[in-house]
Amino acid sequence: MIQMHSVVKTFKNAAGEFVVLKGVDLAVKSGEFVSIVGKSGSGKSTLLNMITGIDHPSTGQVLVGGVDIYRMTESKRSRWRGRNLGIVFQFFQLLPMLTLLENVMLPMDYVGAFEADARPERAMELLKMVGLESQAHKLPSAVSTGQQQSAAIARALATDPPVIIADEPTGNLDSRSADVIIQLFDDLVRGGKTIAMVTHDPSLTERTTRTIIISDGELIDETVALALPLLSHRQMLDVTKKAERFTFQPGAAILKQDEHVDYFFMITSGRVEIVLRSPRQEITVASLGPGEFFGEVELIRGGKSIANIRAASGAPVALVALHRDEFNKLVAASPLTEDTLGKIVQARIEENRTATRKGKRL
Repeated sequence: MIQMHSVVKTFKNAAGEFVVLKGVDLAVKSGEFVSIVGKSGSGKSTLLNMITGIDHPSTGQVLVGGVDIYRMTESKRSRWRGRNLGIVFQFFQLLPMLTLLENVMLPMDYVGAFEADARPERAMELLKMVGLESQAHKLPSAVSTGQQQSAAIARALATDPPVIIADEPTGNLDSRSADVIIQLFDDLVRGGKTIAMVTHDPSLTERTTRTIIISDGELIDETVALALPLLSHRQMLDVTKKAERFTFQPGAAILKQDEHVDYFFMITSGRVEIVLRSPRQEITVASLGPGEFFGEVELIRGGKSIANIRAASGAPVALVALHRDEFNKLVAASPLTEDTLGKIVQARIEENRTATRKGKRL
């Protein structure tokens, strides 16, 4: 539904040039609920502006619903945006002299969506959906902050767009109002909408299907973020840049027992099986999937592979791998990560010992 290819955005001022987005590649599938996070100044809002067509990339391509939105004229893009995107702003952007009902009707009037006499009824249905039918004829200043944001979401849905773009939609709301908004977003995604939402709230990212992290204008590899969540964003970005990518076909050996290990592996897609050899049979100790990792036992303990590791049957396995030298530097720079990995190492060694004892008895 959303594709960005090598998108660069450079701002120029009296002090010179400042690159905000540095060759961003992004794909969001139809029906996904994606959160976009990053520190202030990381490029989050600029990224959204590229998707909505509010701003222009310096170089690169942006497609929404298969449409190259920067091949249009400004006026055509504006009308396209009105029909295909619902935008929820952090500060609502409701017109103060129009009632909530009139604010919701406005996008329909602008792009000619629905018959003119059907628009008030549709606007009222949308306000009812967000619990504001009793407030429909009030001005924005006469309702609460949470109600204004709910009205802004109703307005974003006015033309029944396939994509909703939300910039900190709960940033000015209390926890109860924020929960109502996210529940509404959940319902919209179940109904087939695609939502991209910028947020600073970790409790909200847990409710989305994907979290995209941007740091200094570059996207962090999502596998790295899942596997190593205790790293700072800058450390995650460093791993993203230094990591290598590997693909193994179903059933292929990734590591052999007693083999020297040179990489810390993180799983992007597919599954891997950890298998021990016993005198009489093979024992599958564990099956690992996306966001999980292996190789840390050998790198931390300095030994050889404690098991056979292979791609499971059914689908190829894609891996992100960090060389042992870079892994050692990373662990030394992140005590929390070192402590967490140390506990995982102990648990996995004990699992292997238990499986080995069972295998010998068999």
